[in-house]
Amino acid sequence: MTPHMNTRRAAALTAVAAMVVVGVQTGTATAGTGTGDSTASSSGATTLGVNTATQRTTALRTAQSDAPAAAEALGLGSQEKLIVRDVIKDAHGTVHTRYERTYAGLPVLGGDLVTHTAADGKSKGVDKATDARISVPSTQPKLKAAASARKVVWAGDGKPALAFETVREGVQKDGTPSRLHIITDATTGKKLHSFEAIETGTGNSQYSGQVTLSTTKGGSGFELTDGDRGGHKTYDLGQGQTGTGDLVTDADDTWGDGTGGDRQTAAVDAHYGAATTWDFYKNELGRDGIAGNGKAAYSRVHFGTGYVNAFWDDSCFCMTYGDGADDKSALTAIDVAGHEMSHGLTAATANLDYSGESGGLNEATSDIFGTSVEFFADNTTDPGDYLIGEKIDINGDGTPLRYMDKPSKDGGSADYWDAGVGDLDVHYSSGVANHFFYLLAEGSGAKTIGGVDYDSPTSDGSTVTGIGRQKAYQIWYKALSVYMTSSTDYAGARDATEKAATDLFGADSAELAAVGAAWNGVNVK
Repeated sequence: MTPHMNTRRAAALTAVAAMVVVGVQTGTATAGTGTGDSTASSSGATTLGVNTATQRTTALRTAQSDAPAAAEALGLGSQEKLIVRDVIKDAHGTVHTRYERTYAGLPVLGGDLVTHTAADGKSKGVDKATDARISVPSTQPKLKAAASARKVVWAGDGKPALAFETVREGVQKDGTPSRLHIITDATTGKKLHSFEAIETGTGNSQYSGQVTLSTTKGGSGFELTDGDRGGHKTYDLGQGQTGTGDLVTDADDTWGDGTGGDRQTAAVDAHYGAATTWDFYKNELGRDGIAGNGKAAYSRVHFGTGYVNAFWDDSCFCMTYGDGADDKSALTAIDVAGHEMSHGLTAATANLDYSGESGGLNEATSDIFGTSVEFFADNTTDPGDYLIGEKIDINGDGTPLRYMDKPSKDGGSADYWDAGVGDLDVHYSSGVANHFFYLLAEGSGAKTIGGVDYDSPTSDGSTVTGIGRQKAYQIWYKALSVYMTSSTDYAGARDATEKAATDLFGADSAELAAVGAAWNGVNVK
């Protein structure tokens, strides 16, 4: 949504945003391989802006110094302040500034917003997580807070309230660590919201064959430290569940034997997956690392015993992989690695709340980019496809974890939107966006892509013509990074992707029309 502002405020905001200058390098996007790919148009319409880590740091500092003027221009109250999270200047010169908000010094959960300023200095509007006026009768709670709680303003459901946020740590049913955030009304004690902060996905590598690794020579051999990609490191937890474990080392720089019985093999897959995901974001989307600051996350393998999952934890900025039910089938396939790192991307951009429809969009984003990374890798041992986790055999019968062409084939995911989608587990509500992406990239109907047969239906029986994977993931990335907010739902995702397609390809483009057709095909009208 783009709320209207009066002329004076819009002009003031324009003046503030225009002061934020981020250098832009114009790069040429590199097409992937296989059916459905497309290259950037000769007009350069799909070229994405590239912001280096140094430019980003300067832009953040400048934007924060201008934040008080921006708050005034937006008409925020005297007790509200803006905290800059990100600044992106795209290839068209538009500056997108993402803010968190505070009220009387308290964090406002669900109060994030993004302002957009065109290259000519004119405001292009604001996207807000909530349109509600942020105000509470008092910042003094009537109830006593638990020792571990922090006082916040909750704005996620449209009516701001003074609240407590408590983080309850533990273990989920499948052995995944739990960091459950619970929001309670500080006046009545009523539970307002909750979300899980641990986001799961479900050399000689086990899944990708013989691969080249970037390693670092140490005092007595080599270590899995990637000096070419922000210093990414891969650790062995030794079946532990806390800490970082031991940095994986080797005497002769030849790693693993390609079997799950060798401890180095899982580390090879994790290290290779992290490097490939980094390269995908850098080469295809112009992003310098997950957070856009040139710094790497790290990977941990051999988590727990018989642990059949993998997860991203933003508090450590790391990916963690279990070894599977037999402790020899690590969940380190390339699309799983891309999936987990992409949770970090979402946390660094729109920070989609991990519940309801926004949680489904969060999970779908990881599936979308995990799949895109798999195609980008162009690995003959694990060729790209629209099947999620097909290599790890998590079901024990050779079937993939999820299907993007018809998500309901997994027995639980939604093919189409309806009013109850937000009540599903986020790994199932994600089906709507996964299906949208497949339709946008490849189109509807029966086809064979890379040796895999697909048959994607639409909710209304319409025919959708795909625009290719590259254009599809460019649109999704732009929508995520500059238009979505923490509370974006499916209707908001349609709006965000239509804005992104307009920015990248034009208001009269076939790509914008395809975005609309694909959303119609999954019943997001």
